[in-house]
Amino acid sequence: MTERGDDPTFIPAHRRRLGLESFFVRLVATGGIVGIGTALAAILDSQDIAAWIIGLVVAALSVILAAILWSSRTL
Repeated sequence: MTERGDDPTFIPAHRRRLGLESFFVRLVATGGIVGIGTALAAILDSQDIAAWIIGLVVAALSVILAAILWSSRTL
């Protein structure tokens, strides 16, 4: 027995998120993806990269990160 109860593990099991909470977490994370894309575009622009390359790189990164985020079952 442990002092904290019957659970012998140090880290407790994850609880299941409610639908609204999961949506809100994904919405905030999507805002983070937009922020990452904006920062990347600013960095590329400061290096005098052609605008079409900046758009292509930022769009591709955004699609990849969004696909990973929205396919996650743990959020």
